[in-house]
Amino acid sequence: MGFTARERAVLGVAFAAFVAAGLTSGMSGLVPFVTSLVALAAVAWLVSLATELLGQHFGPAVTGFLQSSLGNMPELFVVLAAIQAGETEIALTSLIGSVLANALLMLGVAIMVGARHATDGVMRFSARLPNDTATLLQVAVFGIVLVGLVESAGTKAAQHITAISAIASVCLLVVYLCWVIPYLRADQRAAGTERDRPRVSLKVCVALLAAAGVMAAFVSEWFITALTPAIAQLHISKAFAGLVIVAIAGNAAENLTAILLAAKGEADLAISVIKNSVAQVAAFLFPLLVLVSLLFTHHLTFSMPSIYIGGLALGSLTVWQITGDGEAAFYEGAALVALFTILGSFALYS
Repeated sequence: MGFTARERAVLGVAFAAFVAAGLTSGMSGLVPFVTSLVALAAVAWLVSLATELLGQHFGPAVTGFLQSSLGNMPELFVVLAAIQAGETEIALTSLIGSVLANALLMLGVAIMVGARHATDGVMRFSARLPNDTATLLQVAVFGIVLVGLVESAGTKAAQHITAISAIASVCLLVVYLCWVIPYLRADQRAAGTERDRPRVSLKVCVALLAAAGVMAAFVSEWFITALTPAIAQLHISKAFAGLVIVAIAGNAAENLTAILLAAKGEADLAISVIKNSVAQVAAFLFPLLVLVSLLFTHHLTFSMPSIYIGGLALGSLTVWQITGDGEAAFYEGAALVALFTILGSFALYS
């Protein structure tokens, strides 16, 4: 059946943004930064489209997993490019921002939209995924908090943060696998055998993903190259660039999808998109990149400023408290947005 008009538009915008970013990559000023940022969001949208089409070949359980896994492809390449360039602060704050922008900002907006749609002003959804995500997030925060305590105490272990972070990352990845495998199997049993007929062939879907991967690699490098001079011109900190700008742009497609689902009253799907992304970044992407960074000159660890340790710890508890019972009111969504705004203001003036 082929692509719909909307899907063809997404393809056109993504490739046009990629070409524009490539043509302006060698220029001075803010133009390369703006074009590469737009291209980053466009590539994220292309990845979201490709995984959605690919999921039609495998069913809803695998689709959700692919959307949350491959949807973080632009974020992966941005962090790798930052590590390779020695910009570990941008790499770290991008990952923290990706977790908190989804868990606080976008979840808050989705709850506000969903609560407005509900007849009684309360958004209701299955509590299982929010609780599972809270557990995974708290396991990740456990290691991060302990690393922070060790560094502040100046003990002997503080001299081995890279090794400790690697060990903690392996443990976190094992916990994630112990969760995701039964989760996918349970969803497959619940989903049954009915699925929509694929509109695009499997070869085309794989080709789209491969193209998106190549584009993400180039765009990430262009973006990191343009970021430092843009920071100087815009008078913003590297922390703000990573925590807010990169995090929001890299997750633009899936976040917009979640908000639109909430507006349609599809609360479970909206929460699933956001919560899967939080779990993926906190318990899979972050520890994976810690291990991969061991191959580079500059290493990514769980060491970070205390403000972000506090933000992750308190944020994880707040998210669990608000979504753990399977329902949330408008003001609770507004509270989550407020928390991210407060944290972003610290990054802005850091």
